[in-house]
Amino acid sequence: MDLRFGDGKPTDEEREAVDALLGPPESSWEGADRDARDETDLRWARGGREARDRRDLLLPGLHALNDRVGWISEGALDYLCRRLTVPPAEAYGVATFYAMFSVRPRPATVLHVCTDLACATAGAGELCAAVEARLGPESGVKVERSPCLGLCERAPAALAIRAGVSARPAFEDEAVQADSGGPGAAAPGVGNGKGRRGREPRYATAVTAPATPEAAITAATTPEDAPPEPAPALAVPQTGDPTLTLLRRIGTTDPTSLDAYRAAGGYTALRRAFALGAAGVIREVTDAGLVGRGGAAFPTGRKWQATAAQPDRPHYLVCNADESEPGTFKDRVLMEGDPYALVEAMTIAGYATGAHRGYLYLRGEYPRALARLTHAVAQARARGLLGDDVLGQGYAFDIEIRRGAGAYICGEETALFNSIEGRRGEPRSKPPFPVEKGLFGKPTTANNVETLVNVLPILTMGAQAYAAIGTPSSTGPKLFCVSGSVRRPGVYELPFGATLGELLTLAGVRDGLRAVLLGGAAGGFVRPDELGIPLTFEGTREAGTTLGSGVVMAFDDTVPLPRLLLRIAEFFRDESCGQCVPCRVGTVRQEEALHRIAERTGAAAAGDVALLREVGRAMRDSSICGLGQTAWNAVESAIDRLGAYE
Repeated sequence: MDLRFGDGKPTDEEREAVDALLGPPESSWEGADRDARDETDLRWARGGREARDRRDLLLPGLHALNDRVGWISEGALDYLCRRLTVPPAEAYGVATFYAMFSVRPRPATVLHVCTDLACATAGAGELCAAVEARLGPESGVKVERSPCLGLCERAPAALAIRAGVSARPAFEDEAVQADSGGPGAAAPGVGNGKGRRGREPRYATAVTAPATPEAAITAATTPEDAPPEPAPALAVPQTGDPTLTLLRRIGTTDPTSLDAYRAAGGYTALRRAFALGAAGVIREVTDAGLVGRGGAAFPTGRKWQATAAQPDRPHYLVCNADESEPGTFKDRVLMEGDPYALVEAMTIAGYATGAHRGYLYLRGEYPRALARLTHAVAQARARGLLGDDVLGQGYAFDIEIRRGAGAYICGEETALFNSIEGRRGEPRSKPPFPVEKGLFGKPTTANNVETLVNVLPILTMGAQAYAAIGTPSSTGPKLFCVSGSVRRPGVYELPFGATLGELLTLAGVRDGLRAVLLGGAAGGFVRPDELGIPLTFEGTREAGTTLGSGVVMAFDDTVPLPRLLLRIAEFFRDESCGQCVPCRVGTVRQEEALHRIAERTGAAAAGDVALLREVGRAMRDSSICGLGQTAWNAVESAIDRLGAYE
């Protein structure tokens, strides 16, 4: 792909997809019909600041093409680049960065079958083989072995996506679909205001989990006939427990109804926020001891204060809903089961930090969450809870939803900023930190879904009452994603300080427990005799492991540990963005070594184990971001704590 525009021409369908997002081109410089131009069209072109301000529409534009056609042709990419004045080589680099896009012809229907940790132990390999054997090239379906789809509580899982249709997704209810325009409809605020996309969806999706070959094939070939996706409450075994804080509305309150949310206490926290003032909200969050729930555990109040104090304007708020860690699905359950809570929490965070625009970056594999949140944002805006005058308080705030496209690295906050800005999702060097120069080079607060939702009980019950939950160093409730060899997988809410054994007892751990993986692929293994570890940030650190984002995956003695470690290595090799040498090369060398020793133990594997340690230390010490820094963690813990290759 050249820096210059080529001779490829878009089809009428591709042109319509781009124009529906951006509006009709204003000049032939942007791709309008040259025969229709007037003399002045030869003398000017869009450029400078105006052109740069449109670069962030590149990712929505790629989605528009992929949704309509199923892949992105050279002519379509060329036309999109003309519309946005983006060099084709740069746009090609972005389009090829994401797993959900294709720049080569492929069928309109893609069936993503998860082959990651939870699904692999639940028979995903056999599921893939059976589906691939029955869906040949003539079926019009491309089967892709996918990393984690965030459906670990219902493993094995499959997601079918069919481009270019107007039928509603099989799983979604009419109320949400009618109001939101469906998963293919415009994200609020996308576009230049001249060509907002219509209500009809551009693609259909169907989720099947736990999947059988028959169900997966039905979802791929006739998504409208796929069985409805279960209610989010089924992922919460504690549904109805009156002691719940973060999960109390899931399964008891209609997630599509704003009135039901308000009747269940919704928007009480926002009203108190306005009563306290922005500084008062930050003080409450700080006094409550809330720390980030994504794994880094940075104090939320300090982050908010640092952003609010920046004189540079505007400020931005980013909700990181791109949870892609294998074994993590808590944010999906929150967004599907209690979407208005996230909208309210983002509004509070924006008010506290001086932001008037919030971006909700949602992973592309969550179609139901997209529909629910699109509906919730639209309803909140219609009722005066978003917009130019929120609750009549003179504060303007709105939320724009941006879809990811299958890149684990975009869960890193600066990679996420690059993705929103229309660039490859590669991490940035720090400093400067996001609170100084984040999204679009402006002060930015970035929090994940669980962190933001915790702000609501802080404001409704008060900082002291919230801080009394958990331990002095890890305050409040915590959500845990439990999957694997347990009888009742799902999202569990416990106060910090509960032990790993107590959590697994709730989930009904099966006999023959061999190991527990804490923190997902970037976490570490613990032995069955270590179940007394307290589930706190400090407790897991003292035990030589990590809490991470709350992943708890149990594996019994039927699971082949070497194969599990190899899958983790394959995941990191595939998801490395390739920007820095230690990660780009190290993840490949780690996978190669694990392949060599997969069938060997003892002295035969000693050399490769030593090599793994050397490569792991190099990645941990010198990678630019957390992906490379943690890619060796699980393998190291399996060798040292479990004796994986002895």
